[in-house]
Amino acid sequence: MSPDKMIHMANQIAAFFNTQPGGDGAEKVAAHLSDFWEERMRRQLFAHVDAGGDRLDPLVLAAVAHLRQPAGQTPDA
Repeated sequence: MSPDKMIHMANQIAAFFNTQPGGDGAEKVAAHLSDFWEERMRRQLFAHVDAGGDRLDPLVLAAVAHLRQPAGQTPDA
């Protein structure tokens, strides 16, 4: 997938969860990416974040941190 399309899709997910109540938006974005994005799409997103994450919504960046954590840990731990 083109980087522009990936960024657009990730930011659309974040835009939706940014409108939802509660402080768990990053966890919900991470769950969505885990449930609905193929592994290769997540790897592409991780590579983009590792390269600086240009143009990604901060909620997507926080979600990636959640996705990279071992089960049972939080990014703050």
